[in-house]
Amino acid sequence: MEKKELKNIYSAKVLLLGKNIDTDQIFPARFLEVTEPKEIAKLCLYGVDPAIASTFPKGGIIAGGSNFGCGSSRESAAIALIEMGASLVVAESFARIFFRNAINLGLPLITCEGISEKVKDGDEIKVDLEGGIITNLNNNENFPFPPLGEHALAILKAGGIKELMRQRLP
Repeated sequence: MEKKELKNIYSAKVLLLGKNIDTDQIFPARFLEVTEPKEIAKLCLYGVDPAIASTFPKGGIIAGGSNFGCGSSRESAAIALIEMGASLVVAESFARIFFRNAINLGLPLITCEGISEKVKDGDEIKVDLEGGIITNLNNNENFPFPPLGEHALAILKAGGIKELMRQRLP
């Protein structure tokens, strides 16, 4: 996996998904034997729509409803989103294990109450991580979100938990 640099501002079009997007929709279990990053990317969100990965723009933003990433604790779901080119995911809530897996792999996740009703599929949004504001650039509406914790930010800035541990070890 390629190391991603954490940015303070992300701006991209949104792929809006629904509630309860589980890890089997993100990266179906029948594909778990696939380990090549380019092949993983092609299968991302296959359980929602097999065509999503082929049209998803590099750096695009995923938005979803509540309980995003529920289901099994497979790390490959977060890997698939990263390999597909998602710059970050914003949702109303995340499954706890998915949240930790994604942060540990260097994928920023933002919790924003009601986001699935505040943006439409294809809207362009700007996410200011430091300022805690999402702006829908289609209508200039702003939505605050709680900032990521200091520990999660340290992991993301390092490019993931493995890289953070490498930096801390003598």
